[in-house]
Amino acid sequence: MLTLFHKIAFSPQLKKKLLLTALIFLVFRMLAHIPLPGVDVVRLEQLFSGSQFLSLLNVFSGGTLARFSIAAVGINPYITASIIMQLAGMVIPKLKALQKEGESGRERVNQYTRLLSVPLSIVQSISVLALLRSQDLLVAADPVVLGALILSLVTGSLVVMWLGELVSLYGLGNGISMILFAGIISQLPTAVAQVLSLTTADQVMSVVIFMSLFLLVIGLIVFMNEAIRKVQIQYAKRTRGSKVYGGQTTHLPIRVNVTGVLPIIFAVSLMLVPSFLARILVSSGNEQWISLGQNISIWFSQTSYVYMSIYFIIVLAFTFFSALIFFNAEDISSELKKSGAFVPGIRPGSPTKKYLEFVVSRITFAGALFLGFIAILPSLAQLLTQIQSLAIGGTGVLIVVSVILETTKQAESLVVEQNYEQYT
Repeated sequence: MLTLFHKIAFSPQLKKKLLLTALIFLVFRMLAHIPLPGVDVVRLEQLFSGSQFLSLLNVFSGGTLARFSIAAVGINPYITASIIMQLAGMVIPKLKALQKEGESGRERVNQYTRLLSVPLSIVQSISVLALLRSQDLLVAADPVVLGALILSLVTGSLVVMWLGELVSLYGLGNGISMILFAGIISQLPTAVAQVLSLTTADQVMSVVIFMSLFLLVIGLIVFMNEAIRKVQIQYAKRTRGSKVYGGQTTHLPIRVNVTGVLPIIFAVSLMLVPSFLARILVSSGNEQWISLGQNISIWFSQTSYVYMSIYFIIVLAFTFFSALIFFNAEDISSELKKSGAFVPGIRPGSPTKKYLEFVVSRITFAGALFLGFIAILPSLAQLLTQIQSLAIGGTGVLIVVSVILETTKQAESLVVEQNYEQYT
């Protein structure tokens, strides 16, 4: 790592990319502190601190939702649009063919993703205002004012998306991932300050133990993020005249964590349903319904074993489902067959497809256990330390570590490319 920083310091191109990325981060954080009127911010922060789902959305927005800034919706519409386009590519042949057309095809898909982000940002802006109104946090009631708030939120979302595109084009790293990274890191000083201010003398040892385990978790995330299963691939020999071509042996790398944080996001969305149902039952006025709503609130509190067990199982199920979607064994087996490659001992075509699906299902089990542990990590932290302010999301840590690893690899490849160009 120190060697990489040394090479960046003596590389004008990398220094320019790094400075531009830092400047874009600064603009993003300035947008995060431009507030919109008409909301009780103090009560809004209390609402977000009491819900894990809302806290996760707040993490992705870089704390802008709890402040209700102009960038409150943030990059979430673009992320949702990207997921929709990836899933649509699995079932729409024309879109699937477009994704395989190289750089021009990917650019068209990206353009469709940007266009899809606009209506999604409108829907999410309306959802944010509806949530605030349901909690009596929205002071403004004039339709003109509400329309102006929606327009401001949509504009802020599109500006954040544009900043991410600038990072991808001219900066360092993937733009969307870097925006998420900047938002999560920006909340780290606040989280540490809250822990230090609320920790009593009896809880100091618990905090020390937790931080030690937290460092081990970071090491586990790095290990699982880089873990791959190498499937041996061999190319058929071809004879032309007196010369023999092919016959090389290589491997097909399959990542253990194929799906990233997507299963956790889906699982948190489902786990939001019981809490909303409990609120409706408690406010119904019927004693039996109120009692049931209170029991549901207890069962699905963040530190209850029922909540953690169901959350863990849902993450496992979504991980397997997502892995089968994102790892297209049929396309891979077809490409191998076209290039004259095969898995030793496995016939090309359908047998190779079944073998790859078998391998993916086995390694996905390990990845699913890992994601399940990361998902319930905040609940375990609160349960073991008895410090409610230790709601440090494992999802946020996973995103931060993944972005650092990917950006480091990109910087190293740029250094190697520049060194190569000097001798050509």
